[in-house]
Amino acid sequence: MGVTKTQIFTDKQNDLAQFFKVLGHPARVAILQYVSKQNACICSDLVDEIGLAQATISQHLKELKSINLLKGEVEGKRMCYCINVERWSEIQEQLNTFFNNAKSNCC
Repeated sequence: MGVTKTQIFTDKQNDLAQFFKVLGHPARVAILQYVSKQNACICSDLVDEIGLAQATISQHLKELKSINLLKGEVEGKRMCYCINVERWSEIQEQLNTFFNNAKSNCC
């Protein structure tokens, strides 16, 4: 496998690319949708809600946490997750800038 050469791109380009890569799986999109609709941190109900095995859910949560879209807290023996609002706002701002700067003078 070749080198990705991510160092030739800006931090914002790399950040957006990582965001899109992590959101490239429908289970992660479903997890984010579910978590964002809750009024409190969620814990073990993701397995029942999403319909995947606990180990699979844990792997997807790990990916979402790797780009700081989710925050996790330990409550007893379980982890509870919620949306990292600050990070989500950052991503929204980057996406707005990305799409608002697009020129529409094509064909």
